[in-house]
Amino acid sequence: MFRSLITRVIATTISLLVAGIFIYTIFNIRYQQDMLINTARENTELLLHTVESSIYTTMHLGNVQDVGAILSMVGQHNQLVGVRIFHPHGIILRSSIPGEVGRTVSADNYKIYQSPKNYSMFTVPPHGEVLAMVKPIYNEAACHACHGSKARVIGVLNINYSLKSTKAQMLDASRIFVISSIAITLFLAIAISFMLLRFVKNPLDNLIGTMLKVEKGDFAVRITYEGKDEIGHVIESFNSMVDRLDLTRKELEQLHFEQLERADRLASIGEMAAGIAHEIKNPLAGISAAVTIIKDDMSAEDPRGAILGEVVDQVKRLDKTVNDLLFFGKPSFPERTWVDINSILTTTLKFASQHRSGANVERKIQLQPDLPPVYADGKQMQQVFLNIFLNAYQAMTTGGVLGIVSSLVLRHGIQYVRVDISDTGEGIPPLILEKIFTPFYTTKAQGTGLGLPICSKLVKLHNGDIQVRSSEATGTTFTIELPSGHPGSPYVSEVTI
Repeated sequence: MFRSLITRVIATTISLLVAGIFIYTIFNIRYQQDMLINTARENTELLLHTVESSIYTTMHLGNVQDVGAILSMVGQHNQLVGVRIFHPHGIILRSSIPGEVGRTVSADNYKIYQSPKNYSMFTVPPHGEVLAMVKPIYNEAACHACHGSKARVIGVLNINYSLKSTKAQMLDASRIFVISSIAITLFLAIAISFMLLRFVKNPLDNLIGTMLKVEKGDFAVRITYEGKDEIGHVIESFNSMVDRLDLTRKELEQLHFEQLERADRLASIGEMAAGIAHEIKNPLAGISAAVTIIKDDMSAEDPRGAILGEVVDQVKRLDKTVNDLLFFGKPSFPERTWVDINSILTTTLKFASQHRSGANVERKIQLQPDLPPVYADGKQMQQVFLNIFLNAYQAMTTGGVLGIVSSLVLRHGIQYVRVDISDTGEGIPPLILEKIFTPFYTTKAQGTGLGLPICSKLVKLHNGDIQVRSSEATGTTFTIELPSGHPGSPYVSEVTI
C-alpha cells in the first residue's frame, strides 16, 4: 500500500496535519483553561474586596453584630462554598455557615494565609474543586477601641469559590474546540487528498500508461495536459522525447534498410568478384608463364626484356589482387598450432626489410622474452604482420623509425600477447582512420583496399583484437592482442637494428 508515492505523501501530510492541530489544540485548551481560572480568580478577588469594604464600613459604625449577617448574605451566592473570618491563630470568628464558628479553619485555608500567595485551589467534599482566597484584616486606628493596638492583624477574611461552573465551561470549550479541530483536520485531509489525486496521481498514472505504450512500440501516443505546473513541464518534456524517439526510430529504420541494401549489393559484388577472380586467375597464370618464357629466351641486352619484366610485375600485382578477393570472399579457416609470436615477428621483419624504403628506416625492437605461446595459424599471423610492416615502410618513404614491441597483458582475467607496431610517418587523418578497416577503401593509387580488412578478419578469427591510433605528430601505431597459453616473464629487452 505504501509503495505508492501519492499514498506516502498523503499519509505523511495528514500525519503532520493531525500532529500540528493536536499540538495546537492542547495549547489552546490549556490557554482557555488558564483564562477561565484567571477570570474566576479575578471574580473572587473582586468579591473579596467588596466583602472587605462592607465589613470595614460596618465595624467603623460600631455594628459588629452585622458582620455575621453580611457573611451569611454573601454566602448565599451559588458559586460560594463558604465565606468566613478566622483569627490569625486559626479559630473561625464569623462564617456564612453558622456551625463553623468557634472551630479551627481547615488546614488548606490556613496554609494560604501562611504562604506568599493569597489564593490556592483544592478539593472540598462534596463541593469538588474550589478556589480559596484570603485577605488579612489589619488593625487600623478606628479598630483600636475594640481590639487594642497591639495586634497588627485582627482577622483573616476567607472566601472559597466553587470551580464547578468554571470546570463545566472549560469542558464545553474543550469539547467544542476538539470537535472543530477534528472537523478541520478531516476537511483538510480530504481536500489535500483530492488535490494530490486530481493534480498529481491522475497525471502520473496517465504518464505511466503512455510510457508503457511507447515501450511496446507505439510512438504515436501523446499526452494532453493543460496545466502549466511542474507536471505540465514533465509531460511536455515526455511528448518532446517521444517525438525525438519517433524521428530517431524512422531514421534508424531508413539507415537499417540502406545497410541491408548495401550488404546485399556487397554480397552480390563479392560473389561476382569471386567468380571473376576464378575466371581470371588461370589465364593470368598462363600469361605470366608465357611472358616469363619469352623473356628468358631474349638476351640480356634486348630492350624488350625490360618491357616484358614490367608485364610480369603487373601480372603478379593482378594475381595478388585476385588472391585478396578470393580470401576476403571466403577466408580459409586457420590451421592452429602453438606458435611463438616473437619468432614470427623476427622472421616477418627480415622479409619485409627487403622493401625499397627499408634502407632509410631505423628499426627498434622490444620483444619480451619467455612470452607464452599463442594458439594460432603462423602463416596467417605472418600475413597480418607483413601487411602492417609494408604499410609502415610506405608511410616513411623519406626515412623514420619502425617500432615493434611485444608484451603480456591481462584483460578480464584472460592473458593476451600484445604486439605494438608503430611508425613515425605523417599519420592518418581522422576521417580516413575511421574507414581503414572498410573493404575496398584505399587512398593508394594501386591499392585494392583489402589488406587491412583481411588483417582485421584474420585477427578476429583467432579471437583477438586489432586497434589503431594515429596523429600527425607521432605517426601511427597498430596494436594486436591474441589470447596466450600461460603467463610469461615481465622483463622487456630492447634491441636496435
